[in-house]
Amino acid sequence: MVREQKPSIFQLGAVEGADGQVVVSGWGLGMCAPRCACHRDPADGQLRISEDRVAGTLGLHSFRPAPCACCRPWTTDELRAVLRDAAAVAALEARERTAG
Repeated sequence: MVREQKPSIFQLGAVEGADGQVVVSGWGLGMCAPRCACHRDPADGQLRISEDRVAGTLGLHSFRPAPCACCRPWTTDELRAVLRDAAAVAALEARERTAG
């Protein structure tokens, strides 16, 4: 398995629909790495989310002319896996609270 740097996730959202008709909404993305300069808008320093519905990815817009080399966007399959893992952790925490 190859690990790639991804934008951080600070807010979980939703991935709805089936292949070809997937809607990704409500996700909050942060920086991929400290001091990354390619994702901050030179005009105001803000991050911009980049969604590619054809490729099924969600990432950060790069303001450099060359393709971004510091991170890769999340795929819808990866976002679904994040939601699945978060639900599994929540279920474990709930079970622990009721057992304790």
